[in-house]
Amino acid sequence: MHTTAGESVQACPDCGAEIRVHGDFTVWCAACDWNVDPAPPEERPGRLARAQRAQARRHGERLLAELTAGGTLRARRDTASVLAYALALAVHALTLAVLGAGVWLLVRGWGGFGMVAGGLLLVLAWVLRPRLPGLPDDVPVLHRADAPELFALVDEVGAAVGTRGVDAIAVDRSINASVLSYGIGARRLLTLGLPLWEILSPRERIALLGHELGHYSNGDTRHGRVIGTAYRSLLTWEYFFHPSPEPTLLALVINAVYAVPRWILLGLLLLLDRLTLRAAQRSEYLADRLAARAGSTEATVELLDRLLVSESAEITLMREANGSALRGPRTRGDDDRADGLWDRLAADMNSVPEHEHERQRRAGIRRGHSVDSTHPPTLLRRTALLIGPPLPPAITCDTGREQRIAAELTGVRRTVARRILRGR
Repeated sequence: MHTTAGESVQACPDCGAEIRVHGDFTVWCAACDWNVDPAPPEERPGRLARAQRAQARRHGERLLAELTAGGTLRARRDTASVLAYALALAVHALTLAVLGAGVWLLVRGWGGFGMVAGGLLLVLAWVLRPRLPGLPDDVPVLHRADAPELFALVDEVGAAVGTRGVDAIAVDRSINASVLSYGIGARRLLTLGLPLWEILSPRERIALLGHELGHYSNGDTRHGRVIGTAYRSLLTWEYFFHPSPEPTLLALVINAVYAVPRWILLGLLLLLDRLTLRAAQRSEYLADRLAARAGSTEATVELLDRLLVSESAEITLMREANGSALRGPRTRGDDDRADGLWDRLAADMNSVPEHEHERQRRAGIRRGHSVDSTHPPTLLRRTALLIGPPLPPAITCDTGREQRIAAELTGVRRTVARRILRGR
């Protein structure tokens, strides 16, 4: 073995090829893929999860094959989407039927039996009701007056991808980003994971915003209220009929009675999943294309590469939180450490070698849809982006604007950093 600056070299135990070892990163062989995925994530157990993964793999590979063969991506309402809406409406109709039956039994009375049964049905209808998300109350939420420059950037990106901006921005500690509609008026919420935002370059941030806002303009049925709330109602039904693990005679009898309705519910969940899966995966590819339109193809590929190694960011944040816990009760230096957290995180992420990026790409090939059935594997998304001519950026963010946005986020940066260091 010999050592160079920042790395060492050893022989692969399987094929004998030269392996370059980079600090604390996983040691693996590029020649034979030895140890390329030493700790794959646990797959969700159960028949439904296995069926979802199998469907996702088939749809994902088929979509990429279409693109490779010269096919085009476009939002469309196909037969599967229409059937998904019909099934979702049927689920909501069942909830209304339960509500109506409860009211009818309460009115009829029937010597007290109707009152009890009607009351139970009303409670059940309340539990199964379509639930509209609201604004989170456990993380900072920004409105336009709080961050006008950030909202203006979001508005610009929205216009570039064919939609409008958002009404609120929640900032949490996740290495992720998402959008949803909240409240009766279908207002829009963008949730930004501050650790992800902080490790991205300005143009990668524009690509991230383009991807998330692109879900509003590309016909993503799973982001719609009708199907999303119906799916949650079916999950609630399935929870009610979940078999009891108790080894008693009564539990065995109840499980036997529940078996048929539970299989029906699992079948409906799988059917709704299948009807929306192709559109959901297509919407991810479309959102990536819209991200490239806003921030450029190159920036979107860089964004996906960042997401590939997001586990390194998780490790850094965990190490920071553990170090803070070992120092004991809060001290004066905690604020300084919180203020410096994002610089340390960015420095750690910038030190990730290309060797680790390549390992994560190869590990992604092996994992496929093992963890997330709705998102195509990052490598497939990256491949799809590189098919066809590269797109230039429609929006850029100069240094002045970047600094103004950073100033608007000063308060939430410290708040989120403190929560991370305190392990909350």
